[in-house]
Amino acid sequence: TASFVTPLFEASTLQYSLILDHLVGEKRRPRELPAGVTGGLPSPQKSDEQKMIERGMESCAFKAALACVGGFVLGGAFGIFTAGIDTNVGFDPKDPLRTPTAKEVLRDMGQRGMSYAKNFAIVGAMFSCTECLIESYRGKSDWKNAVLSGCVTGGAIGFRAGLKAGVIGCGGFAAFSAAIEYYLR
Repeated sequence: TASFVTPLFEASTLQYSLILDHLVGEKRRPRELPAGVTGGLPSPQKSDEQKMIERGMESCAFKAALACVGGFVLGGAFGIFTAGIDTNVGFDPKDPLRTPTAKEVLRDMGQRGMSYAKNFAIVGAMFSCTECLIESYRGKSDWKNAVLSGCVTGGAIGFRAGLKAGVIGCGGFAAFSAAIEYYLR
């Protein structure tokens, strides 16, 4: 019976090898499936104008400008919010008993909002531009781009106060960027 099993085993192995070779090997032909079969919708060819707009929107300058505007809006809102909950807004240190007028409070809120808006706009534009440039240079889109960009941005901002502040800013912004990337991805 052992001689009967061996040829049968070899025959099944041979058939399996032939099927495997047909499915995976050189004899396999790629199948052309229409987009509707695979679940996608067929899309028409893009025009030159659409391609030009896509290139413009994917450029580092556009991304930096968008981050600058977004940072300005969010920073302004954040500045007004923090001024609204601050008890010292409109407070005059020369006359601590005087109650500030609504005009003085609103002026201080506007000044704080504008200050925050400018700072957030600069940081947003710097981070977005450096991340885009690093991504373009590396040719990869991963978490390392954000960490390197955070280091460059934090280092540049901190370096105005000295080398030690630049190194701390680099580490702080890089760690914050890594945490945000970990949370978002």
